[in-house]
Amino acid sequence: MMGRKSMSRASPLLLLLLGSGLFFAAYNLLAMVHHHQRRESGRELPRDDQVTWMPHEVKGSSGPRRPFHVAVTATETTYSRWQCRIMYYWYKRVKDGEGSEMGGFTRVLHSGRPDSLVDEIPTFVVDPLPANIDRGYVVLNRPWAFVQWLEKATIEEEYILMAEPDHIFVKPLPNLARDDYPAGFPFFYMSPDEHAQTVRKYFPEENGPVTKIDSIGNSPVIIKKSMLEMIAPTWMNVSLNMKADPETDKTFGWILDMYAYAIASALHGVQHILCKDFMIQPPLDEKLGNTYIIHFTYGCDYSSKGELTYGKIGDWRFDKKSYTSGLPPRNLSLPPPGVPETVVKLVKMINEATANIRGWDDERNYL
Repeated sequence: MMGRKSMSRASPLLLLLLGSGLFFAAYNLLAMVHHHQRRESGRELPRDDQVTWMPHEVKGSSGPRRPFHVAVTATETTYSRWQCRIMYYWYKRVKDGEGSEMGGFTRVLHSGRPDSLVDEIPTFVVDPLPANIDRGYVVLNRPWAFVQWLEKATIEEEYILMAEPDHIFVKPLPNLARDDYPAGFPFFYMSPDEHAQTVRKYFPEENGPVTKIDSIGNSPVIIKKSMLEMIAPTWMNVSLNMKADPETDKTFGWILDMYAYAIASALHGVQHILCKDFMIQPPLDEKLGNTYIIHFTYGCDYSSKGELTYGKIGDWRFDKKSYTSGLPPRNLSLPPPGVPETVVKLVKMINEATANIRGWDDERNYL
């Protein structure tokens, strides 16, 4: 039986401060006094053809193994639980493979109470934001969850991978970060310079050009624990301030928390190594290449001839959003011939996981 950790619920005073905004100001002050030192680290760097941007001073560095802790924030919904079970299955499958620097694993559960998976998946329970603070945008709980986890949990590794429930590890993942440069994934739809007027509300001109903000979200990111401890409170504050501003909320929509993390990092002078092979996203990406993670956030719809019908339900489909209140059955049908290898790989990996996870379709695991 797997061990579990939990923390006591936040005090009424803490929640009062959180709701009033004074708590956020206090966290900004704490973030400003955090200090981190540059250290020599690293094994082989990602290959040049994997990297969109990397600082010249860290190229070619090598050194001892640097394990990172895998952390995924989650809710207690069935939708979150079935994704976490598949993710954890593949974490265990690849963790000890050649080239891996994957360390421990924690599901950071921001429901405020344990659920039925705490004995299956290593879990640390934290509190959600106070009622109505997230304005219906549950993702705002992510930075607050990391703030609590970093403060209360015992984390042995020096580095942390921030991941999500809909990530599947394709192969063992090395530590792609170097020194004080975290590693992130460049999202094509993240364009801070195209929204400079909005971004400047949170990244004033005295902080430098908008180009200092990386085109990333908070996940996947491999980062030093000390740096995340510095960034997370600011990330939380920026997220909440963005959501409270109607113009910003409308501009950034469902990727608001991603912009908040990118801006918070830039406010602390942190730049990320941008690794394009960190992750793929079917059906947009058709080739597996050298990727480490499959992110199944988009629906995959195809005709019986293997043609993509994106935006229209196909003869064959897999879309995680079809299982918001239920869960995928075992042995999903494979896509028709002609469908890209990334989609075929995704379905086969889900099928392997569901075939081997004990009690996959036992409803008691989702209560």
